[in-house]
Amino acid sequence: MISSTSNGKVKEAAALARKARYRKETGLFVVEGPKMAAEIPPDQMESVFMTERFVREQRERGAEGAAVLEKLEAAPVRELVTEEVLRAMSDTQTPQGVLALARQRQWRLEEILEAAGAAHLLVLETLQDPGNLGTILRTGEGAGITGVIMNRETADIYSPKVVRSTMGAIFRVPFVYTDDLPHTLKRLKQAGVRLYAAHLKGTRCYDEESYLADTGFLIGNEARGLTEETASMADAYVRIPMEGQVESLNAAVAASILMYEVSRQRWKTAVRKM
Repeated sequence: MISSTSNGKVKEAAALARKARYRKETGLFVVEGPKMAAEIPPDQMESVFMTERFVREQRERGAEGAAVLEKLEAAPVRELVTEEVLRAMSDTQTPQGVLALARQRQWRLEEILEAAGAAHLLVLETLQDPGNLGTILRTGEGAGITGVIMNRETADIYSPKVVRSTMGAIFRVPFVYTDDLPHTLKRLKQAGVRLYAAHLKGTRCYDEESYLADTGFLIGNEARGLTEETASMADAYVRIPMEGQVESLNAAVAASILMYEVSRQRWKTAVRKM
């Protein structure tokens, strides 16, 4: 059992939880909690750290807890740690008894564009709030998106706050970062993806457009929105009508409305064809 916070493995996990640069250098990231840790694909699982109390509680849960332990104990490296050590490793004030290190997955833009069916993409420009980014991935999975594309100034998707907010979607929704967003948008357009920007200059309501073909939505920074350069590359501006004196919505909320309109249109069309 690891009982010292000076242990090398403990220091590594703590660094991964707190430093984006270290996550990039190592290709690893932190996953906390039994549900999230148990969702790590086997080929991404690196190591697991558990407290004795956590192991005992899982065994007391019967078959469900045994299934969780079976997944976690399949990790290449397994360590028991004290409660104090786990707190030192964790990004949260009240750890749930288990922390895992997972290998980052790298997708290519070509993989996202070659996915079966019509593209349903989100393009994020300089989105900064980890909760927004995580919520977009989680909601996006529910809405059936086929990929997320982000510029480098967007928040680190492997930060603990984002990972927690995704509720496991980070392991299932393809995503890529791009060093040159304008060039990437040109590639999307060349591939036949029609780009939409939710914009104050939009003259058509978002539900007046058809999203049955390859579709991508441009979502900008929480405070500043899309840059003029990025917005100018949209094929159409759409607006989300609002009551009262509100001028704009939270980025994750706006993205969710747009994603589910795509899902609604495609589901409705699919039902008609049955």
